Amino acid sequence: MIDILLSPTAWLVAFSIFLARTVNIALDTLRFMFTLRQKRALSWVLGFIQSVIFVLVISSVLTNLENPLNIIGYSAGFATGNVLGMAIEKRLALGYTHFSIISRYRSTEIADALRDAGFGVTEIPARGRESSFMMIDCRVLRKQSNDVENLVLEIDPDAFITAEDVVPRRSGIWRP
Repeated sequence: MIDILLSPTAWLVAFSIFLARTVNIALDTLRFMFTLRQKRALSWVLGFIQSVIFVLVISSVLTNLENPLNIIGYSAGFATGNVLGMAIEKRLALGYTHFSIISRYRSTEIADALRDAGFGVTEIPARGRESSFMMIDCRVLRKQSNDVENLVLEIDPDAFITAEDVVPRRSGIWRP
């Protein structure tokens, strides 16, 4: 066991397993996100590449179980790949976000500001426990989500905002 831990080759193999597993899981995270957004061709390509990497990595680990560094590299690569995949997906910001915005006193001002910025907005009469108000409905590219949120909060720092990913099915106002 000590011989393995002192071997540069054992460390190199474990590090290679770590890197390959990191890429494998990052691709898996992206493939899943593309699948949710119905990007079939890209999901297929990523799935194929991911599967090839997985087979090569798992066979390398399973044929050399006496080296605990391989197991550590595999596990650390899995965890790191998750984080890396999420970071890449966030940076790509593919897809659309649906905002529901409630402002007790400034909903019309918010809706007008969003329209002036080029976003499609629908105002919906709503009634809460204590008062009536206009709920603002807005769908934007995910890359524009921070812009929408910042604009709303500039006008009303107390606005209630919810956001969720959506898949558009029909036409409407979508700012390119």
